[in-house]
Amino acid sequence: MLKSTNPTSLLLRIPKLASSVFAGPPSEKTGTASPSKESSSRMSTESISASTDTSSSIPPPTTQPLLFPTHRKKNPSHQYHRQHHAEGAPRKHTPRMMAFPLGYKEAAHQWWTSLSSRQAEQNVLSFIPHVREATGPSVGTRLLDLANTDPFGQRVWRSSMVQLSGKNRALNEFSVEREGEDVDNTLVMLHGYGAGLGFFYKNFEPLTRLPGWKLYALDMLGMGNSSRPPFKVHAKTQKEKIAEAESWFIDALEEWRKIRKLEKFTLMGHSMGGYLAVSYALKYPGHLNKLILVSPVGIPEDPWAVNADMPEPETSTMAAEFTQDQESIVHQTPAGQNAEYVNAKASDKKSVASQPNTSTTPPKRPLPGWLVWLWDANVSPFSIVRFAGPLGPRFVSGWTARRFNHLPSPEKQALHDYSYALFRQRGSGEYALPYLLAPGAYARSPVINRIQDVGRQVISPKTETTPEVKEHGFPIVFMYGENDWMDVAGGYAAEEKIKKRIEKELLEEGGAEKENGSVKVVVVRKAGHHLYVDNPEEFNEVVRRELKETMMVNQRRRN
Repeated sequence: MLKSTNPTSLLLRIPKLASSVFAGPPSEKTGTASPSKESSSRMSTESISASTDTSSSIPPPTTQPLLFPTHRKKNPSHQYHRQHHAEGAPRKHTPRMMAFPLGYKEAAHQWWTSLSSRQAEQNVLSFIPHVREATGPSVGTRLLDLANTDPFGQRVWRSSMVQLSGKNRALNEFSVEREGEDVDNTLVMLHGYGAGLGFFYKNFEPLTRLPGWKLYALDMLGMGNSSRPPFKVHAKTQKEKIAEAESWFIDALEEWRKIRKLEKFTLMGHSMGGYLAVSYALKYPGHLNKLILVSPVGIPEDPWAVNADMPEPETSTMAAEFTQDQESIVHQTPAGQNAEYVNAKASDKKSVASQPNTSTTPPKRPLPGWLVWLWDANVSPFSIVRFAGPLGPRFVSGWTARRFNHLPSPEKQALHDYSYALFRQRGSGEYALPYLLAPGAYARSPVINRIQDVGRQVISPKTETTPEVKEHGFPIVFMYGENDWMDVAGGYAAEEKIKKRIEKELLEEGGAEKENGSVKVVVVRKAGHHLYVDNPEEFNEVVRRELKETMMVNQRRRN
């Protein structure tokens, strides 16, 4: 049962809790989680090699406080160690970054004069190259300018609030469309927990280079810049609570689909967005061409998380989300079991992946006490930011300085402003987290127990005059970062379950003419949990390839 918390007592704990949430224990070791020895040995994957551009930083705008130091690439000694590290020499340990880079005075100034969440989103979107906003009386002039400057055609983006039924229910929508072309295919993108569509800013332009595609990115209900109605769960049993919490988000997505009159589309979700994408596919069948799950949360089964009557497991590396230094992730030598899978021999991958997943004991790793306390009290990290008032921007800087320290300074500053603008808003969808996940990011209704049914649902039942119509599968793609704290073993286990379901369907149906299902696991190098921004070049290349494949399949079906 979830407990409530007293804001007054919370305020007294803010300095200690915030230090833990955004800085993490100094001695904590980050890495990738491993649900079990057997499941973590599953080895069937596909990887793409690409280099990451680490351009030098530009000084941040003078209108905002200086949050991030000058990029170390300009330091000759740093360049020397990077070169020797590439040749096999061990990397020297770099000094630990300050827990909260933003000073008290600068934090109070940002709190008092902070940008609106809309303006902060616009600032992030301004880094998108080539694509222009299609607003105002000068649209014709903009399109003419686009024809001369955009190497991939005339593309414009639009931002709008899509009103849903009921009180205070609307989704913030960002779309990119290719002018003068028929829309044959649609990609819909969902962000992770507490985030927003602006974090995909490095993907919008590359993913819309293909002709005939239209892209939508949505802020989930109660998050980002979407409306924030009160979140309430009225169900009594745990199963019903999980279903109600999932439906709170995916019912809004389905209503949006109907408003936009999309019959079929490709759905991509990151982290919590990936978990909810699976839930959507199961509840609303018949509308997906392909499902792309980017470091999805909640795949492995954990016996404590599933059974509410048992104690919560003190195991996870979710704290790595708040403590990992992203520059080290992007530039370091591959580490952890995700990297081991990439380099494994094909024969080993096939042999180990074919073993059944029979593990019932999760790994034992210390779970920080602050995380258990927050989870049990249903207090999100964003609550701390709101209660902290003028100290809120300083606490957020502890996360953004690590999360975006591999990016140029103007982008880092814009993402910090955007993050704080979202985190400080009224709590809403964030309160669904403890109903869906137990402490440590283990799902209360694990995806591994449902993934084989995705794409196999009945669309319309049999009647006296019409036969039953059901899905015959569709492609599912799992994507992970090489240094992801989300363990890729869950993706491999899910891959095996889907393959077995395909084999079963082929035997029962008696032929392959109806079968459309397939599955693959892709590991992106030099990337962590947020692979879409850690190594956008490789990430975008992989997704574009999947979109091309979907486009060709749809063309064959139409012909």
